[in-house]
Amino acid sequence: MEGLTKDALDQVAAYFLALSEPTRLNILSFLREGEKNVGELANLCDYTSANISRHLAILSKHGLVARENRGTSVYYRIADESVYTLCDLVCGSLVRQFEEQALTQKAFARSSSSSKK
Repeated sequence: MEGLTKDALDQVAAYFLALSEPTRLNILSFLREGEKNVGELANLCDYTSANISRHLAILSKHGLVARENRGTSVYYRIADESVYTLCDLVCGSLVRQFEEQALTQKAFARSSSSSKK
């Protein structure tokens, strides 16, 4: 991020804001399996097509998904595969944090129960 202008940083923040909504992350996860149309995504996410369309518009605006018209359907696919590298990095970091917390809690529980004896 070093050397980025304020405008560029605003764009970076908007990109992360697009990724900050669980439904959009869910959509990206389903698109990892391959392209899907709005109806398929709505069914998978258990939301209305209108709701999914709004989320897809935001993801498209930030270059995360691409759309293709085929007859009466619009199909979406990932436009920037690097989003998965980013998400995998963040998810891996969170898993490590949760594992460390679990170990700390387990150690605390052991020391707490042994001090009661």
